[in-house]
Amino acid sequence: MRIREWKDVLADVTDRDVDAEHWRAVAGDRAGGVGEDMYLAHPRAGVFFLKTYAKNPYQVRGVGTRVARSLDDEIGSFLPQEDAGGRFAVQSPPEDESHAETVSKRLETVLETHADAPTRPQDLFDDVMDALESPAFGPMAYDQYDRPDELEELGDCFEEADELLNAELDDLIETDEVDRGFM
Repeated sequence: MRIREWKDVLADVTDRDVDAEHWRAVAGDRAGGVGEDMYLAHPRAGVFFLKTYAKNPYQVRGVGTRVARSLDDEIGSFLPQEDAGGRFAVQSPPEDESHAETVSKRLETVLETHADAPTRPQDLFDDVMDALESPAFGPMAYDQYDRPDELEELGDCFEEADELLNAELDDLIETDEVDRGFM
């Protein structure tokens, strides 16, 4: 297992050549200290685990790793299903001004279409993510004040990774001289 900067792990997620809409995520407070834990998973891309914290209101720091090469039924049972209420997306900025204009026109068309037809919020979200060319999006279980039960279960499945990432994150927090998080 290779521990890396959290942004590098997210770059790995965005570079995966898989169906963007089949990602799922679970996130919440870190069990033993400042910050948050997040699992991102895709049936063909695997399972990624991130631990982050707010160094200050403008800078997030953290570490992460890939904990599984594929998503099996046991691990998948701890991740939200398609009809879950929460959603997440990983975004990449437009490449240039021309690309930004193309994306904005597609987004405008999607919003006009959904304004004229009754649709579910999940359908609007999925269409917006397609228009924005999001490389990863889907349902998410998230609790900003606590830890979802699924996060605890995944932590038990990947106990060794949890311990290693906790140690790395604690080193970052100590180096940054941050004694508490920012809300």
